[in-house]
Amino acid sequence: MSKTIFITGASRGFGKLWAEALLKRGDKVAASARNIAALDDLVATYGDKILPVQLDVNDRNAVNKAVAQVKEHFGSIDILINNAGYGVFGTVEETTEEQARAQMETNFFGLLWVTQAVLPVMRAQKSGHIIQVSSFLGLTTLPMLGLYNASKFAVEGLSETIASEVAHLGIKFTLIEPNGYATEWAGNSAVQTTSDIADYAPVRAAFAESGENPDGWGKPEATVDAILKVIDSENPPLRLLLGKVAYHGMNQVYTERLKDIQAWKDVSIAAHGH
Repeated sequence: MSKTIFITGASRGFGKLWAEALLKRGDKVAASARNIAALDDLVATYGDKILPVQLDVNDRNAVNKAVAQVKEHFGSIDILINNAGYGVFGTVEETTEEQARAQMETNFFGLLWVTQAVLPVMRAQKSGHIIQVSSFLGLTTLPMLGLYNASKFAVEGLSETIASEVAHLGIKFTLIEPNGYATEWAGNSAVQTTSDIADYAPVRAAFAESGENPDGWGKPEATVDAILKVIDSENPPLRLLLGKVAYHGMNQVYTERLKDIQAWKDVSIAAHGH
């Protein structure tokens, strides 16, 4: 059976790639973007199977109207893929207030508005699957991406909470946690801080050097099969890491965290008081 999927941030990168894969196999896709001209090629190929929706997820009223439009057009929303987002590159101290607020506005609040708008549709259906595109940087951090890390940590906490609130209503949740991929995320989509504090030069240099390893960047096309498996699963995971950097990195991070927890066990338990 074909499904109806609403994807935000579908003009390029993962969003467009996944939209095309879903359309190709016969699903119906509502694809939102700030510039829907970027979806003209998909419309030309797939016709009424795709509904382009012009949307800035930062505009909550527009989000509510977009969700109503998708529900009216296709009759249901089986799956939401919250993909809209971008990264701010630079140290935390160098990040301006405007850059910090804008980062949280899109990556966290935009995702929240779309999720809140879709939940009533799925509650009425007594079914649905919300897929939040987070990052492995919602579970650990890298320097030079502090506000991005923070926005994805917020997405993780929010989504895990909602998952526990709606599980009894037949609504499933999955957090997708990719490592870096060769999309425009670190290119045209990125925002750079303009300040240049000399004390952070070694941090900047180390970050730049790590990004020059081509093996560290995944191939976007390789994610398609994983996303289709999650969508088709009767029991999808709450979290799915995408990419070997994310997988091996998180294994190491959680091993170290458990060591720290155990090393300070007696102090932790004594702090309970009784």
